[in-house]
Amino acid sequence: MSNFKIKELNIFGSTETLFYNRKKYRKVFDELESCYVYCEIAFHNKRFDEYNWDTRANLRCFNEASGEMLCDLNKVVTVDMNTSMMYIREGWGTPQAGWWKKGKYRWTVTLDGVHVGDVYFYITGGGFVTSNYNPYFEIDTVKLYESPRSGAKFGDRTYLKTFNAAETRYVNLELTLRNLQPTEELYPLEVHFNFFNDAGQHKAYVSYLYEYTDKPALITFDSGYGSEGKDYWVPDHYGIEVIFMDTLIAVVPFEISTTHVEADRSLPFTTGHGAATFVPSQATQINAPANYEQAKGELDALIGLHAVKEQISEMATYLQFLKLRQENGFDESQKFTLHTVFTGNPGTGKTTVARLLGKIYASLGLLSDGKIHEVGRVDLVGEYIGQTAPKVKKAIEVAKGGILFIDEAYSLSDRGDDSKDFGREVIEVLLKEMSDGTGDLAVIFAGYPKEMTTFMNVNPGLSSRINSVIHFPDYSPDELMKIADFQSDKTYISFSDESRAYLHRKVVEAYRNRGDNFGNARFVMGVINGAKQNLALRFMKMHEEKTEDRDYTSEELSTVILTDVEKLFGRDKNKTVTLPIDEPMLKDALAQLDELAGLKNVKKEISETVKLVRYYREVGKDMSKSFSLHTVFTGNPGTGKTTVARILAQIYKALGILERGHLVETDRKGMVAEFVGQTAAKTSGMIDSALGGCLFIDEAYALTNQGGNDFGRECIETLLKRMEDQRGKFMVIVAGYTDEMKRFLEANPGLMSRFDKTFEFEDYSESELVDIAIFMFSNEDLKLEQDAADFLHESVKKLLANKHKYFGNARTVRKLVEEAVRRQNLRMAETSAAERTQAMIHSVTVTDLKGVSLLESERQTGAIGFRSSK
Repeated sequence: MSNFKIKELNIFGSTETLFYNRKKYRKVFDELESCYVYCEIAFHNKRFDEYNWDTRANLRCFNEASGEMLCDLNKVVTVDMNTSMMYIREGWGTPQAGWWKKGKYRWTVTLDGVHVGDVYFYITGGGFVTSNYNPYFEIDTVKLYESPRSGAKFGDRTYLKTFNAAETRYVNLELTLRNLQPTEELYPLEVHFNFFNDAGQHKAYVSYLYEYTDKPALITFDSGYGSEGKDYWVPDHYGIEVIFMDTLIAVVPFEISTTHVEADRSLPFTTGHGAATFVPSQATQINAPANYEQAKGELDALIGLHAVKEQISEMATYLQFLKLRQENGFDESQKFTLHTVFTGNPGTGKTTVARLLGKIYASLGLLSDGKIHEVGRVDLVGEYIGQTAPKVKKAIEVAKGGILFIDEAYSLSDRGDDSKDFGREVIEVLLKEMSDGTGDLAVIFAGYPKEMTTFMNVNPGLSSRINSVIHFPDYSPDELMKIADFQSDKTYISFSDESRAYLHRKVVEAYRNRGDNFGNARFVMGVINGAKQNLALRFMKMHEEKTEDRDYTSEELSTVILTDVEKLFGRDKNKTVTLPIDEPMLKDALAQLDELAGLKNVKKEISETVKLVRYYREVGKDMSKSFSLHTVFTGNPGTGKTTVARILAQIYKALGILERGHLVETDRKGMVAEFVGQTAAKTSGMIDSALGGCLFIDEAYALTNQGGNDFGRECIETLLKRMEDQRGKFMVIVAGYTDEMKRFLEANPGLMSRFDKTFEFEDYSESELVDIAIFMFSNEDLKLEQDAADFLHESVKKLLANKHKYFGNARTVRKLVEEAVRRQNLRMAETSAAERTQAMIHSVTVTDLKGVSLLESERQTGAIGFRSSK
């Protein structure tokens, strides 16, 4: 009798783990993004709670067109008796995109010699899909209709925008797409739909996959969710997310109410990038060209920005002059660059002015339509070699005729000399387009003033291709109040005299205390929207017992009073939110910790900490007063400090102690500035990024051992104050060598009191280091032959016998593994294909290990953790 029952076979390309250990399942990938494609076997353990057992899995991948077998993977897995649902995952590909080519592929799966199924996937070649650009299709129409489980034929469908809850069985989404790949012989279309209610709770999930072979100009399909019982839907506002190529491309809102309301045309939808609602019948009006006077008038009507308006006006006047000269026979063939830099804090109107500048350029005939295409670093930079340039070229293609607006442009160059960062490649592609491109494009680089100054100096070619730099100053208090009045009129509310006076005081206070991240207009609009919400809550509470036919005055419904604004500014910012324990997440995080090699004492302390937290929650203790988050990690490099920090943050998130549970890694360089007055701001910025999670400071002792007029002490003082003021809001882990960390804690009296917990990371033992090495080899799909395994044991034993004070532990072993892997790969490359066998390809011999140097420097930086092979 079989020990398992297959649940499903899935395909995924991203290794990101989602809720309940799930992945981002999909079956269609583009060539430019395809690195490894994985097959997942999910099966029920019939021996649950009885005994452990082993299963042998065989996964083979085939090219359907040629019949070629691409890989033959074998794996022996122990199924734990405590696990009811088991997953086996294996993949094939390369670290960089380019290996997979267009076509249809198949994974064939066998468990214990029994063929359990096949699952297909596709590689296409249309290009990257982003929230701003889709080379595969455009959405033509969006319609919703109600039907039974069997569906409804096209002629019998009644399209709705509101559904009657008592009569609704299945809510169906009908999409008509305009095909942008009409020459493709094979068009596999895969779209995923998520149904959500108004609170954001997941209602349903539907996946749609169809293989088109007739090259249609329009593609129409429908898919829905519901129940035959007419009791599945309840009155509420809902939304359907449309996901294509792992990218959110549209959100379709609809309502379940007490009656059906028909839709007389395609429904509006929101793009994945959050653009305004789009209605097809209005499409011709979106890019309607404006004349110069109209565009200039819109610019002049903006509140404040006097210097900006003057600079743009002068620039536009000069362009008009050049155009006039050209019309009168003067040679004005010399190209006038339209590329510009916008600097300023958030909410100062940079994006708004960019849109109007596009209209001005279009009205002068300098751009064909003047539209604006907004992008950020994530839209331009690829994850792997070869992905960045195509993404940038696609963004340029979409923006042609208008403005390519790059927000926070400094993020393209602020990663230092990291060889794995491709931001600089973006700049190089843009520079080539700005110099040698076909024109009809203006590039605007936008961001904070200081960062943009640094950005302009990164590449000498930038300044020569930029026409002008326009600075957007912070709005004055009077200008902010004008914006408040404008937003109030727009939302149909008004302020009483005393509430407006109070608001003015708060705006002045915010202006005086503003930092580099002051929100300007965004701050004010947030206040207005919050005041309107408080007005609504107060009004409904006061009139909750009034009859429906009661007449309310416009003043009652629209006037914001003093208490509405005081409530907005008077909320307790430090109020602790009690979050429930996420048991699945906690189980997963503890399992990750348990899988780490060694670290017996660390695991024990963390286990005890979890027990204490559970106890404190049970008896109702205030966690912020009875439990300290801040911790000291001591030990040599390569002992897993960073890995444990990441897992510990996840454990605290699962326990409800931390809200986000993310890890922000930094060191002295990331927190200490070079000049007086800058360190506190730099340290605060790093802490802000870690709020809700963990700030991991590696080699923390470097903050105190510089001597003289060092700014490290200012960093520590800022850190200590924030740790006290925002107790329980984030965790700080300071890490470093044992002796140095002891001196670090003694350097400031406040450090000892803030860090009352220390985890000592001991050096790995011989067996643990060998396990780590074997695990590293297995990650390379390599297995040690017996004589090689014996040689590895002897090498590690000699290494430990001669280790120094700053022994590198797993890092040193990694050097050995990397060199051995390189030698093994070279040996295979020098072996003819006829002589090369699968066993040879996946085996490491003693020859590959001999001669590998295990010498290491006295000190190493950074931190890394390793899992045991057991």
